[in-house]
Amino acid sequence: MAASSTSTTPRTIAVAVTGVGLVGSAFISQLLSVPKPNPFRLIALSSSKHTLFSPHGLEITSESWKPLLQTAPPKTASDLAKDLASLVSPAQAVVFVDNTSSEAIAGLYPTLLGTGVHVITPNKKAFSGDAGLYERIVRASGESGARFLNESTVGAGLPVVGTLKDLVATGDKIKKIEGVFSGTMSYIFNNFSTPQPGGPSFSSVVKIAREQGYTEPHPADDLTGSDVSRKLTILTRYIPSLKPSLPLPQGYLSVPTASLIPSQLQHLITPENLASSAAADTFVEELQKFDGEFDEMRSEALKEGKVLRYVGVVDVEKGEVKAELARYPVTHPFATSLGGSDNIVLFHTERYGARPLIVQGAGAGAEVTAMGVLGDLFRI
Repeated sequence: MAASSTSTTPRTIAVAVTGVGLVGSAFISQLLSVPKPNPFRLIALSSSKHTLFSPHGLEITSESWKPLLQTAPPKTASDLAKDLASLVSPAQAVVFVDNTSSEAIAGLYPTLLGTGVHVITPNKKAFSGDAGLYERIVRASGESGARFLNESTVGAGLPVVGTLKDLVATGDKIKKIEGVFSGTMSYIFNNFSTPQPGGPSFSSVVKIAREQGYTEPHPADDLTGSDVSRKLTILTRYIPSLKPSLPLPQGYLSVPTASLIPSQLQHLITPENLASSAAADTFVEELQKFDGEFDEMRSEALKEGKVLRYVGVVDVEKGEVKAELARYPVTHPFATSLGGSDNIVLFHTERYGARPLIVQGAGAGAEVTAMGVLGDLFRI
């Protein structure tokens, strides 16, 4: 048989990156370190104020891109989206990598996908928010064939989203997903609630977590539980059998979520305060007044031979999704297997009936999150 005349040369993959903070910088470093022949051509880098753009590829190194970006002219995200759309061709795939947490940029995903630009992101906003935006993303992807990949929205570099997709795609029946999805909450309760009596106060653990960089700049951002409810929303939207009973029209806001912020401190939680370091100091100091309540919860759990863990649950059989502070036996993996800020996710399925499929490991950090983003890029 004669050899096919069709060229086997792979398509060029042009990559545009927005967001150059901790995750973005780690991702750029990893992307530039891909061994030759590097299949990716970096054509754009953008921050909130500057954009480097060259359709033929940026001439940059790990050492040069930051100073070059700082002197580059501005370009709006909408204008960049138009530029990227013009580069899509049968010979070239174009990928937009969003390493921000911006809702405005997330709102551009349907437009990008509709023009054939693939989207990869650790940004949870588009996939955990209003159902309308998510449906537009799915519809645009289906019509153009461009893919949206978001492994790092749940568990950083851990294969949580991918595992769920594979289980569903291969016909397994999801019965229940439960896990410790927040690295911050994991750290706090791994140190606060242990199988041994006694232990540090809740406020002191939160203070140390903040000092060690495990929390957001204002710990209240973590203690609301919204990060967990966002991740649950993302997972829920990949389970077809849940869609009729759990539409989650407002996304994570539709998920029952237990906040760990005492009601008496709610007045301290305003958008202005969340951006203030001094307000964060005040919040942690005021939190000390409620240590007794947390001590009592810990003691009650220990009497039952259990520990406290902040968990997220998607119970398909009951048709419910929730983020809550729950008690688990000291022999449970949530008590015995976690350390530091690890995440752990248990998939209870028809195939994994007797023993759940467990995904566990570092669930936070710039390097592992960037690794998850780069892994998605290789999937393209």
